Amino acid sequence: MKQFTKGFAFGTLATLGAIASGVLAFHKTVIQPIEETEEKFDNNRRAAVRKGRSAHQML
Repeated sequence: MKQFTKGFAFGTLATLGAIASGVLAFHKTVIQPIEETEEKFDNNRRAAVRKGRSAHQML
């Protein structure tokens, strides 16, 4: 019974570790590039707005 408990605990920890690593891998390969692209577009949009406003300033 003692070995069953150790094996069950080890199996549970291994399963949780596999799930966690899968979630982290998914985040790095799918979600993070999408967020970086959105951030890049936002920065470009802000720069375009600043440039457009400064081009029409009257002195």
